[in-house]
Amino acid sequence: MPYQTDISNPRNILALNIRRLRGERGISQEKLADLAGLHRTYVGSIERSERNVSIDNIAKLANALEVKISELVKEDPA
Repeated sequence: MPYQTDISNPRNILALNIRRLRGERGISQEKLADLAGLHRTYVGSIERSERNVSIDNIAKLANALEVKISELVKEDPA
């Protein structure tokens, strides 16, 4: 199933931003999961918009990506 692109859905916004930031840093889902202390399949499911992620895990991902939480949930990263 392809990644969701409906940016009116908060899960999709989070997924797109995580994928973009991870790509900019050149790290794999597995490496991001390791840095965040999460399971690699969990990170993959977040990037596919399959998870309703807790604020605690959003904070872990933001910390691992070295950004503020707001960067992960903003609708227009430009």
